[in-house]
Amino acid sequence: MKISFNWLKQFINIDWDSQKTSELLTDLGLEVEGVTSFESVKGGLKGVVVGHVLSCEKHSNADKLKVTLVDIGNENPVQIVCGAPNVAVGQKVPVATIGTTLYTKEGESWTIKKGKIRGEESHGMICAEDELGLGQSHDGIMVLAENLTPGTLCSEIFEIENDEIFEIGLTPNRADAMSHFGVARDLKAGLKQKEVEIELITPPVTNFNVNARSLKFDVSVENNELAPRYAGVTLSNLIVQPSPDWLQNRLNAIGITPKNNLVDATNYVLHELGQPLHAFDAAKIKGNKVVVKTLPKGTKFTTLDGIERELHEEDLMICDAEKPMCIAGVFGGMHSGVSENTTSIFLESAYFNAVSVRKTAKRHALNTDASFRFERGIDIENVEYSLKRAALLINEIAGGEITSDIIDLYPNKAKAFEVFVPFDKIHSLIGQEIPRDTIKSILTSLDIKVKSVTEAGLGLEVPTYRVDVQRPVDVIEEILRVYGYNNIDFTQKLNASIAGTSKFDDHKIQNTIGNTLASKGFYEIMTNSLTSPEYTNLSEHLKQEDSVEIINPLSGDLSIMRQSSLFSSLEVASYNINRKKSNLQLFEFGKTYCVENKERKESKYLSILISGNRNNQNWAEDSKKSDFFYTKAIVELVLERLGIQNTKSVPISNTDYSEGLSYEVKGRSIVDFGIIKPSICKKLEVKQDVMFAHFNWDMALQLASANSIVFKEIPKYPEVKRDFALLLDNHVSFKEIHDIALQTEKKLLKKVTLFDVYTGKKLAAGKKSYAVSFTLQDNKSTLTDKQIDKIMNKLKYRFENDLAAELR
Repeated sequence: MKISFNWLKQFINIDWDSQKTSELLTDLGLEVEGVTSFESVKGGLKGVVVGHVLSCEKHSNADKLKVTLVDIGNENPVQIVCGAPNVAVGQKVPVATIGTTLYTKEGESWTIKKGKIRGEESHGMICAEDELGLGQSHDGIMVLAENLTPGTLCSEIFEIENDEIFEIGLTPNRADAMSHFGVARDLKAGLKQKEVEIELITPPVTNFNVNARSLKFDVSVENNELAPRYAGVTLSNLIVQPSPDWLQNRLNAIGITPKNNLVDATNYVLHELGQPLHAFDAAKIKGNKVVVKTLPKGTKFTTLDGIERELHEEDLMICDAEKPMCIAGVFGGMHSGVSENTTSIFLESAYFNAVSVRKTAKRHALNTDASFRFERGIDIENVEYSLKRAALLINEIAGGEITSDIIDLYPNKAKAFEVFVPFDKIHSLIGQEIPRDTIKSILTSLDIKVKSVTEAGLGLEVPTYRVDVQRPVDVIEEILRVYGYNNIDFTQKLNASIAGTSKFDDHKIQNTIGNTLASKGFYEIMTNSLTSPEYTNLSEHLKQEDSVEIINPLSGDLSIMRQSSLFSSLEVASYNINRKKSNLQLFEFGKTYCVENKERKESKYLSILISGNRNNQNWAEDSKKSDFFYTKAIVELVLERLGIQNTKSVPISNTDYSEGLSYEVKGRSIVDFGIIKPSICKKLEVKQDVMFAHFNWDMALQLASANSIVFKEIPKYPEVKRDFALLLDNHVSFKEIHDIALQTEKKLLKKVTLFDVYTGKKLAAGKKSYAVSFTLQDNKSTLTDKQIDKIMNKLKYRFENDLAAELR
């Protein structure tokens, strides 16, 4: 939020500089993020002086140029070459002297230098309005008043406003400070705490009078809950024209582009008092009626930006007898606003329900200065005062007269909020005892009335504009910020307690697995938990009725909580692939959400997405494409790092995969992984194979924490390896060989490895050859040939009997 220092001084006559003022505002909770300078004329006309044209001759080498001799207040006149058709002897003109910086309309700067134009020296520039930023005209040079003295600074002749602008980082709860008057009110309280007594100056409205009752509208509100207060007045015989310079300067200073005097007046009061207003062209209001109501869903309405919108049945509208004219508190309509031909207006000032305005603004993706304030809560008691202030301002700058009484529909008057604040709670929260007189003085300076004082505490009445002060703790915060956080003492002693943590805490295991995956070239991603309901329709595995829906979604594409991490990961993949990053290895820790048995449930997950090549091609090796088995290796790496063993692989039941596996522990799936269906990938514009793994992280944490780590010494004695070449039937799997071998020799057999498979014409039909390696080791002594042969004979016997194997 931008606050003009000059504008602020209209309410509080402070002689502090901007630096000191910004420090106090920051201490009060209105953090000043920066202070910038503003000049109503860029450059401030520095170096531009009054010149007196002494002579004017035609240029000898150019028909359209003239050579002038100009007195600029120095001992010697200067020669200036000028191309303006209206330059003449005797004129007083603005002269940009050598070294002066001028600015274009686009803000680019250029410096006046001594030079030669067609052979004639030129020592400056006689300027037109637009070249100085004083107007739009470029028909000729600017001619000044004859009584001006040559050499006079033009910055002294023209009213150049220099201002300093505070950029305030306003927190959402401080609705009371969304105006210059609100900031001044806070500043006054802070100054009082520093023993600087300054009165707050409020714009007078006592001279508000109805000139004639010639233009009256019937105004009605159909829903007082959505519009608790609605007021309006008419003004006639107005002249629409540009606003005066002082008003344009005020708006330009805070980044508001002036339009015309009527619109500018409403914007001025908005930023002055924090009350949004809207001016309707009275000639465009049909049936002399203004009705505040909701309309049927699907009603078409074109807003000021030219966009036709479909209204929701809860959108509050300002209508006439035939049509809607404005989205209440949000945005005006194309066909009811002020134009160059407007001569009379209906001026609206209202208080609209904050929740209703917020929902409407979000629904239509609109964010205006008015909705910004209505959403946070304005002062309902300020409605009529602001209306009078705006009406008087319009009278001042647009002429005309007030042609109706103020219509003020305010059936249920708002009451100030009452709260009791115990003294002991004040002292316990602040950590320091503040004198009671100081507390009462601070509260009074904030317009919080002290209704009663007891030994126990204070009975207070909070003004209606402080919508954020509803609890004792809120009052204490107000006391503390005005008293000054810097004035609270703190001890030199620091007490802390050491919290007991487990090595199996979620964040620690996440870091461990994250580091493991990162070491393999994976990147961590973080995606939005909100997603589109369309993704549920892409999956046979997900059900629409199981979705957790958002009551007030930002958009239709973000209206439910995700049931699966797949689609958010595919969005990331699509984004990267479309930007020529097709080799992807991604992982994410997050949560999924669903409804089970009418209860909402959230589950933690770890997802892994792999697509493209495993490595980039280089001189030493070709690129290798990622595949199912690479994904399987990564999944098993994660399980191994978690210490999870004895998993059982079963066919995957999730239909989002074209092929895959599921690893189970005690009948519960801990991870599903495989290749995602191409049809799903295509819907998200991913045209390459995608391998995906989804871990049940809650279950992984339970299994990891249940593991007991066993330490054992590294064996001192060597390993022995022996191989068998086994001729087997085709249906025999390596797993059968592996299991039989470990059952036969449980003590000394450490590892069974398959290192070659052969099928071919040299083997009988239905046969295959497995080359299997057996690793033997005794932790207590070196194995002898006799021991080794005995074990190998036992293995041979089992393979021959159980698998009908033959040694080749």
